[in-house]
Amino acid sequence: MEIKGEEVQEKKEQEKNEQEKKQQEKNEQEKKEPEKKQQIPLVTPYRMGNFELSHRIVLAPLSRQRSYDNIPQPHAVLYYSQRATKGGFLVAEAAGVSTTAQGYTHSPGIWTKEQVEAWKPIVDAVHAKGAIFFCQIWHVGRVSNTGFQPNGQAPISCTDKGITPEVCAKGVDDVEQFSPPRKLKTEEIPDIVNDFKLAARNAIEAGFDGVEIHGAHGYLIDQFMKDQVNDRDDQYGGSLENRCRFALEVTEAVANEVGAHRVGVRLSPFADFSECADSDPKALGLYMAEALNKYEILYCHMVEPRMTTPIEAATDVIGKTESDPQSLLPMREAFKGTFIACGGYDREDGNKAIDENRADLVAYGRHFLANPDLPKRFEINAPLNKYDRETFYTDDPVIGYTDYPFLDEIAPVEDVKLELPL
Repeated sequence: MEIKGEEVQEKKEQEKNEQEKKQQEKNEQEKKEPEKKQQIPLVTPYRMGNFELSHRIVLAPLSRQRSYDNIPQPHAVLYYSQRATKGGFLVAEAAGVSTTAQGYTHSPGIWTKEQVEAWKPIVDAVHAKGAIFFCQIWHVGRVSNTGFQPNGQAPISCTDKGITPEVCAKGVDDVEQFSPPRKLKTEEIPDIVNDFKLAARNAIEAGFDGVEIHGAHGYLIDQFMKDQVNDRDDQYGGSLENRCRFALEVTEAVANEVGAHRVGVRLSPFADFSECADSDPKALGLYMAEALNKYEILYCHMVEPRMTTPIEAATDVIGKTESDPQSLLPMREAFKGTFIACGGYDREDGNKAIDENRADLVAYGRHFLANPDLPKRFEINAPLNKYDRETFYTDDPVIGYTDYPFLDEIAPVEDVKLELPL
């Protein structure tokens, strides 16, 4: 009986040791991947209209200026597919809607058959990864010069007021020169609206899941909306409603052409890019957020006030403490569709924005540019690659474009040490 009792006791101790061992292994695993267990807000699923997203981290539209002769290139296949994940959402760099829409070297277009065909393999590569892909469409308006315009004509805008030369956002000493614009006649504006409509149709033909209308950062639509630029005295100028008329006509035309469920609009009411500011940005943002509801579009993509000028957008010093995190909240509450916030977000800010319901999705630019596997890095709280500003806008098809390493391509420090000769 005594021997049997010892065996029972020994068995109990053995089971206890095994349980402790399992618990210890579990604790070690949780230490390694604490955030994965908790599933941070940024990597929770979200339904955006008809699209099922696996996480809330959006690739923001980023000009990369590698589309030679305004035609998307094969190297973009790798660039975008690198950043695509199953259920991820990507917005392509802005594509010009017409020959007068251009203002930057090697920026893509989507107004010709050749451009549409060139986009197709890029879109296919993103879809092969299971991601959702939208095309941003734009017209730069007066942010251009005669060298980019057909027959050397003047750029078009809502005004004939020009822009003073400004330092490029390239992080180098280049200065951009702008030609005095020609003020559009009232009867010409429907033609520009039609250009956006046709560009949206072309985007769908190229295979994109939808389009984002670029109404931000001092380009043509923004020029019409901002009272520091728009000096018209017709139905497209003067009152807030009149200044927003062009933006809403474009939205309506595009939504009617491809379906409102395929349309998003990007706005930056607080920004002052290319001398394009408004005296009451909050009123402007709120009016547009409410007005867009009429067209039942898929989403509104709005830039944070802390990204006010190109200098702030082009530097690493962003005044987060100077910006009220609630600043976009009135617009977020007013807009009935999906709300995407953008502008200087890091992992912590993005998680807070989702957790506090200040945004449905958060768009990332520079961090996503330098970290093709950004969703994974955010999920496990891994360190990020540092971006190289000097290569943001160069025309090299590899350097600063597709050569940023994935997390699993970076050898651990311990492994590197082992490889060193004794």
